[in-house]
Amino acid sequence: MSRAVATAFGSVAVAAAVLVLKLLAWGLTGSVALLADALESVVNVVAALAALAAVRFAALPADANHPYGHAKAEYFSAVLEGALIVLAAVLILNEAWGAWQEPRAPEQAALGLAVSVVATAANAAWAVVLTRRGKALRSPALLADAQHLFADVVTSAGVILGVAAVAATGLLWLDPLLAALTAANILWSGGRLVRASVGGLMDEAVQPELLSRIRGALSASADGAIEAHDLRTRHAGRLTFIEFHLVVPGAMRVDEAHAICDRIEAALKAEVDGAVITIHVEPEGKAKHQGVLVL
Repeated sequence: MSRAVATAFGSVAVAAAVLVLKLLAWGLTGSVALLADALESVVNVVAALAALAAVRFAALPADANHPYGHAKAEYFSAVLEGALIVLAAVLILNEAWGAWQEPRAPEQAALGLAVSVVATAANAAWAVVLTRRGKALRSPALLADAQHLFADVVTSAGVILGVAAVAATGLLWLDPLLAALTAANILWSGGRLVRASVGGLMDEAVQPELLSRIRGALSASADGAIEAHDLRTRHAGRLTFIEFHLVVPGAMRVDEAHAICDRIEAALKAEVDGAVITIHVEPEGKAKHQGVLVL
């Protein structure tokens, strides 16, 4: 079992345990704000299951039908999670409206809040683990799950403080207001998540900082060539695809041009983890005098 798959299994277990704790906190208090927090955890469980399926599918090797591999499967998981977040927000707003019309004081507030604090602490700890492993493994699904958990932690902390304020002050309208604010917060985080995932599905180029590093490594390792132009990049999960045309002197032998390509590939793979490189070699008559100039 790969580290990514093992981490995804861990996410399912943590999400399920946190959901049980949050439902217990809501059952003890009857607070609609804590119900909203629990509904968001339902999304976490479904999203963790989707991330597990996506990570396992993305790990499959390339085949005849998918010659570029299955890495993009992880983006579908992130898009699904964003859609589920929107659904959870709608359900929360519906519950908040009902509680606004008929507010009621939370019961057993101290015990319910203590349970919610434990659940929030577990979420925070796992979000840190997911972020570290997601970055190390370059997994969009794990990073998306981590981002959503961090948003959930912030939301839960606000809900805990708010419900405590309701119990202390008797201002019952605070409870549905907190639930509505929770819905707005997860809508915002869901929108960001969908935007990032759609960018991956649409083959967005790598970030400017990484592109600058790629150009630098290419220029430093292409001694003997004339230029590299039509540089194109894109991400697909943990993979980074790099394609360009390499112009060499027309009289250069094939084995010499091939040696330059090997040197460039080694430099790029050392600079970019998971790089998949395609180089089209051209004679000097094809030079465009733009892009990455070597000579």
